[in-house]
Amino acid sequence: MNLNTRITFLFAILSAVIISLLSGFVWYFANEFAFEDFYKRLEARVNIASQIKLATGANTVEYREARQKYLERLPQEEEQVFLADKASKIAFDKRVHLPSSFYKTIESGQMARYRNENVFYAGKYLKQGPNGYIVIISAKDPYGYRELKDLQKILFAGFFLSVALSYFVGRKFSDFTFKPIRELIKKAKGISAENLHQRLPLIKGSDEIAEITQTFNDMLDRLQTAFETQNNFISNASHELRTPLTIISGEAELAVFRAGHLDPEFQKSLATIQAEAERLENILTSLLSLAQSGFDGEKQRWEDIRLDELIWDVKESIDLVNPENQIRIDLSKLPDNPESINLHGNLNLIKLAVTNIVNNACKYSDNRVVDLGLSVTRTNIVISVKDQGIGIPEDELQHVFEPFFRASNTTRYNGYGVGLPLSLNIIRLHKGSIAIKTVQESGTEMSILLPRAL
Repeated sequence: MNLNTRITFLFAILSAVIISLLSGFVWYFANEFAFEDFYKRLEARVNIASQIKLATGANTVEYREARQKYLERLPQEEEQVFLADKASKIAFDKRVHLPSSFYKTIESGQMARYRNENVFYAGKYLKQGPNGYIVIISAKDPYGYRELKDLQKILFAGFFLSVALSYFVGRKFSDFTFKPIRELIKKAKGISAENLHQRLPLIKGSDEIAEITQTFNDMLDRLQTAFETQNNFISNASHELRTPLTIISGEAELAVFRAGHLDPEFQKSLATIQAEAERLENILTSLLSLAQSGFDGEKQRWEDIRLDELIWDVKESIDLVNPENQIRIDLSKLPDNPESINLHGNLNLIKLAVTNIVNNACKYSDNRVVDLGLSVTRTNIVISVKDQGIGIPEDELQHVFEPFFRASNTTRYNGYGVGLPLSLNIIRLHKGSIAIKTVQESGTEMSILLPRAL
């Protein structure tokens, strides 16, 4: 879940909590005060009934006629008057089944109230002569109870509608808030090793977005400076060292040529100097190539490359330096659409990477058959190189892409441990990867996975 969605859900949850608290507050006070007027009307009737009961000698019929004339009858109104104990120690005959708390309130001399769904009760204790009486009036309040039920429905509907509206508004708000960040992420994803010179567009203002943009651009400046410094150092060092090495190698070769009459041990020393000078020159050339593989795309040429043609070019290049190779090219898995094997990249670098891997396969298999294939998956172009060589020890497989590392079973083969790291750097610059399957003494299969141009 991304930050935009999390903030939207958080906004909706907070809104739901606030709305539920507000709805509960409204419901509580509506429930408390909605029936206050109806209770007062019931209590008025309790007081009238008490006065009728206490009116000794008065014409109670006239009282009742006056009550019916000036005081409306409530829906399903019922009047209960029954005798309490004569000792005034309330042990009421609870003819009306109501909670004990209702009768305890009456016992304390106060007006008691109780509601059961839509039936309301009000009661009072009165003393008449030696006797005590309990007067209880009950009635229904269809209008107030219905209004409370309607309010409950409105609050529930309002809650769900408000939560949905909060989610929608929160989504729009978070989309608007994170729009500049999404644009920055999109532009930042487009910056890689081949276009490290690009920068994020500056945003006017002093808010956090502008600060993030400037910080990211400053970081890119430092990275570009570091890469250029490293490449310049290795390039200059390789160039400066190559000149004296060329002189040493040439002089050693000339000395070997003229040392036919000299002591054999001396001749052997001159040959060693010549061989080691050539070896050091090869190492410097590999170092230079390794440094240049971290190139700046602003200074390099990128083009669409047909990888089937590249395969044949690689075979031709290896034939020139190793005519005894047995490279077998398999293009049987190519799709019908020729554009699906196009790669947007640097031709010279890709050719160097594939050549290094195929050349290693030939070398470490003692020129046995090497299968070089090309196929296409849904997202990648796959160049597979399968040999029948010495393989790679399983515990050393994780180190094969480290510069200058050589497996323990390669001591009888010439090499410097730079070819595979160089190839991996080039493949990564083209947003690809390399997969390895190997069995010691049985062979190795390397798969170069490159993204399709379409």
